[in-house]
Amino acid sequence: MFEPQSVTAKVGETITWINKDDEPHTVRSDAGLFASAALDTGETFRFRFDKSGTYHFFCSIHPKMTGTIVVH
Repeated sequence: MFEPQSVTAKVGETITWINKDDEPHTVRSDAGLFASAALDTGETFRFRFDKSGTYHFFCSIHPKMTGTIVVH
């Protein structure tokens, strides 16, 4: 699972995901705004949120892994 599953950020802020699991995972926006390659243990993916809104994301390898970023 993504931990935390929900994050609040400010416009212009960059969010970093870190894979702390022993299995590969991806980070993909439901709306196709961003998509990482498969991240191995310890690898990161970053995305800068330049507009306010609610952004939903998931792992394409494990689609039940989901999360939300709320940008103000």
